[in-house]
Amino acid sequence: MPKMTPSEALVETLVAEKVNTVFGIVGSAYMDALDLFPAAGIRFIPVAHEQAACHAADGLARVTGRAQVCIAQNGPGAANFVSAMAAAFWAHSPVVAITPETGSMGMGTGGFQELDQMPMFERQTVYQVRVSRPERMAELARRAFFMANNFNGPAQLNIPRDYFYGTCDDEIYATTIIHRGPGDEEALIRSAQLLSEASYPVILAGGGVCQCDAVSELGTLADYLTAPVVNSYLHNDTFPSDHPLSVGPIGYCGSKAAMRIISKADVVLALGCRLGPFGTLPQYDMDYWPKNARIIQVDINPAVLGLSRRVEVASCGDAKAFAKSLLALLKQLKPDLACQRERLSEIAFEKKRWADEMVGWSSSTVSPMHPRRFLAELAKAVPSGSIITTDIGNNSSMCNAYFKFNGPRQHISALSWGNCGFAYGAAMGAKIGSPEKAVFAFQGDGAYGISGIQEVMTAVRENIPVIAIVANNFEWGAEKKNQIDYYKSRFVGSNLGENPDYAKLAEDMGARGYLLTDHREVADVVRDAVASQRPSVINAVIQGGEEVLAEPFRRDALKMPLRLLEKYRHLSA
Repeated sequence: MPKMTPSEALVETLVAEKVNTVFGIVGSAYMDALDLFPAAGIRFIPVAHEQAACHAADGLARVTGRAQVCIAQNGPGAANFVSAMAAAFWAHSPVVAITPETGSMGMGTGGFQELDQMPMFERQTVYQVRVSRPERMAELARRAFFMANNFNGPAQLNIPRDYFYGTCDDEIYATTIIHRGPGDEEALIRSAQLLSEASYPVILAGGGVCQCDAVSELGTLADYLTAPVVNSYLHNDTFPSDHPLSVGPIGYCGSKAAMRIISKADVVLALGCRLGPFGTLPQYDMDYWPKNARIIQVDINPAVLGLSRRVEVASCGDAKAFAKSLLALLKQLKPDLACQRERLSEIAFEKKRWADEMVGWSSSTVSPMHPRRFLAELAKAVPSGSIITTDIGNNSSMCNAYFKFNGPRQHISALSWGNCGFAYGAAMGAKIGSPEKAVFAFQGDGAYGISGIQEVMTAVRENIPVIAIVANNFEWGAEKKNQIDYYKSRFVGSNLGENPDYAKLAEDMGARGYLLTDHREVADVVRDAVASQRPSVINAVIQGGEEVLAEPFRRDALKMPLRLLEKYRHLSA
């Protein structure tokens, strides 16, 4: 084993894990390792805020399928990773957060930027480790990558800042990926029996389908069963939208066609899906989840099996291997399974019915643009094969019904963590991972103010040509809808007032800027932004207010207010 410094051992481990990009903000705590990045062929991208660094690593991990890295100064820098790490955790995204900390001899003394950095990441990581000796740097760094890749989630590598220095003998090698296989044979046999006997099977395609590249196997299985395929919440890229059996996503602001179809299921195959409770809540006044359906749940994480819903079959396995083995068993059980033409016709009818309803919603010609008209035009204008990252909020959620994808790893969303400020950082990472594709970051004006504005400077400086789309309605729309429905339109904190011209701001920072107010200009603006190959910001001014807001966001979490003190009773009158 060659003699090296701990900093060299860390950097060599990154190289062995094929890490060629690290996101962060420069800091003295890890400067010895940072100094080695250029010689090792590692590009360091300094962001404006550490949250964006972690989101960028997340976006890069989601499009490449490999663990990616963010790093920060100890104390406040590392603390800024917390929310973004939670987003990666609920997205099952392999991010390795390197968090230098106070030197080993100063811990507990209340020194500069001292903070116990382990507890705050405890519940949103699949693995944490504090480097206990400088000599163990490569070993423990390698373990962080192993756990992130094999448990599909973020890991924290916490390093006392004095442990970057010294000498050690280290062996450098890459970690291995453990393949799960299809799960236990009994679950496969029972699943085949249920599906072969089902009168109306439906497949719910979760994020695991993309993560294990199972889209092709899923399509072959769906074709054999003539089973409609529904995307799980905000995983709109898990099955091609142009496939005859595709009916779109369920969940908030999703597809009514998908909800109507799955409501008829007597057997649901939840493939690579944790069945998150938020993603199956009633929508559009439809309590669509099939209460009497028998559920087959397949996921590589046994902890989520049967967690939120009772399941008939629980299989801890790889979605791709499971789908392939299940199809072989089905062909043995029912070798002459005929195509269900009536079911195909029903799917086509429901899709057209939903499409017609959306056309009715999206036909407005007023200015500023109706948000649904804007989204309809935007969905048509985005080039096929593009990657779209979406934030959380009223208009970002409405995207769930408009953006369609025909390939995996194209829809990168905030998912059930739902933190504002996700999309722009994730888009930077996604663009670095897929430089040949157009990458769009869709955010409302509220979320854009959290992380988008300042990170445009990062994109310009580092020449990362992402296209930000700001749905600018001068309000926190999702929360405003709650105040309309539950608090008699008493708006506290939900009106943003006059925003700056984000297009002009972008130009001041060296990016392309577009002010968009007319739906007829959407296609031309998008085309020009893509062709420019430069960081761009589209300031799309749209209508706000009660008439254009989406469905209530959290009916499950709100109640009509009750006022008991005399001074407040008039608010409920």
